[in-house]
Amino acid sequence: MYAIVEIAGKQYKVENKQSIVTDKLEGKEGSKVEFDKVLFVEKDGKPQVGTPTIKGAKVTGKIEAHVKGDKVVVFKRKRRKGYKVKNGHRQNYTQVLIETIK
Repeated sequence: MYAIVEIAGKQYKVENKQSIVTDKLEGKEGSKVEFDKVLFVEKDGKPQVGTPTIKGAKVTGKIEAHVKGDKVVVFKRKRRKGYKVKNGHRQNYTQVLIETIK
């Protein structure tokens, strides 16, 4: 059994007891979250497609941790001009454990 869910503007394929990493969500570690924008559910080989979402369908999960991604270095340079700029960025993510698909 799996579902396709829209979380923070992006679509994820999720299954029971699966851990996914999404953009940062509000909430503390250990708190429950519900996602009601379920676009597709496959249960016992029977697909159910939403138009655009399935009414009454929910995916629940638990926030495991708030983590940071790898550092991305942005280096800009123009030759023969003496122009150099170095910036870094680390994106914030939330790790969610999917508990149930209804």
